[in-house]
Amino acid sequence: MSEAQQHLVEQHTILSVVVGSRAFGLATATSDVDRRGVYVAPTADFWRMTKPPTHLEGPLPEQFSWEVERFCELALANNPNVLEVLHSPLVERHTALGAELRGLAPAFLSRKAHTTFAQYANAQFTKAKNRRERGAEPRWKHLMHMLRLMISGALLLESGAMYLDAGPYRERLLAVRRGELSWDEVCAWRDELTARLDQALATSPLPEHPDTTHVENWLISVRRRSLPHESTPA
Repeated sequence: MSEAQQHLVEQHTILSVVVGSRAFGLATATSDVDRRGVYVAPTADFWRMTKPPTHLEGPLPEQFSWEVERFCELALANNPNVLEVLHSPLVERHTALGAELRGLAPAFLSRKAHTTFAQYANAQFTKAKNRRERGAEPRWKHLMHMLRLMISGALLLESGAMYLDAGPYRERLLAVRRGELSWDEVCAWRDELTARLDQALATSPLPEHPDTTHVENWLISVRRRSLPHESTPA
């Protein structure tokens, strides 16, 4: 990471949270601290031929940040990893703009979540299945997170709200992580959750599309407030 990139993360981050097992209530003694954040590149930086980076890794281990515009694009597409940033209970840093972004969370949600959550889960399951077919042991931790993601997606579609904590599913999910459920049991649970996701879509209170106009108007205001001649948000 260059000095300029580090400056973007350290001086222009508006929101930084912890995600992953610690936010899901599934952490163990060896769990990493996975940090995700959003930074606002100064508006004047976009006037140059070389544009600010859309995302950055670091400077801390397991830290990843998005520039606010890219973050909004992904959140409007109901990317699960990005939506988790808006709903994590473990907020390490937020500015006034970060609070505004978190307040916008409902505007990003839509029935697109059915597709995105299912796609992410299917990708993880395909990797596990291929690994097993090669004679290797499945990565049970990845399967635990696949199932947790499907549960979160089903709850989102059913209620219209995002839930990260594993809640009543915690012990069974941790049993998956420890390899205490058989492959067939994991597959059966996955099938149940797939059916639940499909059923939830039909009656979901979520809108068909996110409120793109609301998000875009906020993003425009952020760019204006980040101009050199105007005060920089705290």
